[in-house]
Amino acid sequence: MAPISIRKAYEEGKNHLKELDRPELESRLLISEVSGITEVEFYADPDRLLTRRQQRRFHRLITRRKKGFPTAYLTKRKEFWSLEFHVGPAVLIPRPETELLVEQVIKVVDSEKPIVVDVGTGSGNIAVALARELPKARIHAIDISRAALETARRNARLNGVSGLTFLRGDLLSPLKKAGLEGKVDVIVSNPPYVARHEWESLPPEIREHEPMNALVSGETGMEIITRLVAKSRQGLRPGGYLIMEIGSLQKDAVLRILKPSWTDIRCVHDLSGLPRIFRARRK
Repeated sequence: MAPISIRKAYEEGKNHLKELDRPELESRLLISEVSGITEVEFYADPDRLLTRRQQRRFHRLITRRKKGFPTAYLTKRKEFWSLEFHVGPAVLIPRPETELLVEQVIKVVDSEKPIVVDVGTGSGNIAVALARELPKARIHAIDISRAALETARRNARLNGVSGLTFLRGDLLSPLKKAGLEGKVDVIVSNPPYVARHEWESLPPEIREHEPMNALVSGETGMEIITRLVAKSRQGLRPGGYLIMEIGSLQKDAVLRILKPSWTDIRCVHDLSGLPRIFRARRK
């Protein structure tokens, strides 16, 4: 195998991945993964040669990507809120639209040292981003998965944040033991909201690789959201906020369960104009 330049490898990768939405980006990310170069180095020295070992690994990654394996799982990292996060099959890959959750929490925080709870923290992307933006906040990250909590802890260390506590349990069940029930200023969550019958219609890239239990809620997709709304009334202080991500077709159903006991209800749309985030305040 003759040595080839970064430029040539990039062109080959782009050609192999041409059926994907952004083959240029995909090829560059995989080259950076195998060679360890930064984006700046990629453009500054495109004639740098890859070693034979790097070439072989690059070709293996290209093959796996063509078969639908997510790029973030191949590189084991994903950017969120301009921070880098370690990801693996135990956690969902952070999505750009979830940054809206972070924005909304920052908007409603009205104390210097708020208590914030991130339910279903997964990779810890929301909790870590909030810890960076609200360094004096007391942030508690909850997940039922031990593997997810380990990933979240790793990402807290990776991004050098403190003030984070990790709790294992279902939804808000750890709050009582932690002495936080009825004291939380903001509960934030990206809960599972996919209906069981929708699972098979998801892209293979998601269905075959990302954890099903972090996506599917039950028969209707509303099961966990309904439980979260009910439990949040016990966890929040009076006037505290619940901020959660929803499915794009769930706006009316979520409104129905919020209206009886919540105030200042607001639905935030994503960049595609779809309803994506609900914000509501405990009466």
